[in-house]
Amino acid sequence: MSTAKKEVKRVTTHVLQKMKNDGERISMITAYDYSMATIYDDAGIDVILVGDSASNVMAGHETTLPITLDQMIYHAQSVVRGVKRALVVVDLPFGTYQGDSKKALKSAIRIMKESGAHAVKLEGGAMIKDSIERILKAGVPVMGHLGLTPQSIYKFGTYTVRAKEDAEANQLMKDALLLEKIGCFGIVIEKIPAELGKNTTESLSIPTIGIGAGKHMDGQVLVSHDLLGITKEFNPRFLRRYLDLYTEIKGAVESYITDVKQRDFPSDKEQY
Repeated sequence: MSTAKKEVKRVTTHVLQKMKNDGERISMITAYDYSMATIYDDAGIDVILVGDSASNVMAGHETTLPITLDQMIYHAQSVVRGVKRALVVVDLPFGTYQGDSKKALKSAIRIMKESGAHAVKLEGGAMIKDSIERILKAGVPVMGHLGLTPQSIYKFGTYTVRAKEDAEANQLMKDALLLEKIGCFGIVIEKIPAELGKNTTESLSIPTIGIGAGKHMDGQVLVSHDLLGITKEFNPRFLRRYLDLYTEIKGAVESYITDVKQRDFPSDKEQY
C-alpha cells in the first residue's frame, strides 16, 4: 500500500503578509550551511536568513564588515539546497549597495541568480532609498533592516540600544513608513525600546521582525549559533538560549579523544 507524500507548502512574501493580517507570529532564524538549514526547515521555521553574521560566527571576524558578496553567495547556495519550505532571505554585505544603486542591483541579481534565494535584505532607510527602489523595480523582493544596523557599527561606535531619544525614534518611524511605501515586504528591527517596536509594528501594514525589539513585533529572529548555545560569550538581554551546544559538543569531542587515546575506539564491532 503506497502512501502519498504530504505536499510541502512554500512560505512566500504573500504568506508572511497573511500571517501578519491573521495575527500569526513569524519565526525566523539564521543559517549558513546545508545541514543546519535542513534541520531548521524540517522543524517548520518560516524564514531563514542567510545573515552577514556569518562573518562573526562562521569566519571569526569581530564585525560583519569583512564578509564579501562571493562568500554570502556561497553560504546562500548551501542553505537553499537544504530548504523545501522556508522563505530564504540573504543579506547584501557591506559595500555592495551603499551609495551606488546600480551596484546594488548587480549585487542583488547575483545573489538571486547564483544562489536561488527568494529575497535580499538591506540595512538602512532613506539613505539607501535609491538602491532599494532599483532592486524592487527589477522584481527582487526586499526586506529592510532598521534600528541597530551592524554594518554601521563604526558610525554608532557601540552595540547599545538604538532610538532611545525622540529624534532617532522619530527617524526610525519615518524610515519604516518609507520602506513600506516604496515596496519592502517586511522589516527587521533590531535592539530598540519595546514600546517603539510596538508603535512601529502597529503603524505598518507589512510584517516587522524583531531582534531585541520587544514582544509586540509580528515575528522574531535570532542568530542560530546564539539560540543553540554554540557561542558562549555573547549574552545580550534579548537572547534566549534553547540549548548549550558548546558544552555538549565539547564534551562529546573530549569523550572521543579519550576513547581514541585509550584504544577503546573503534571496538571489534566498529571495524570490518
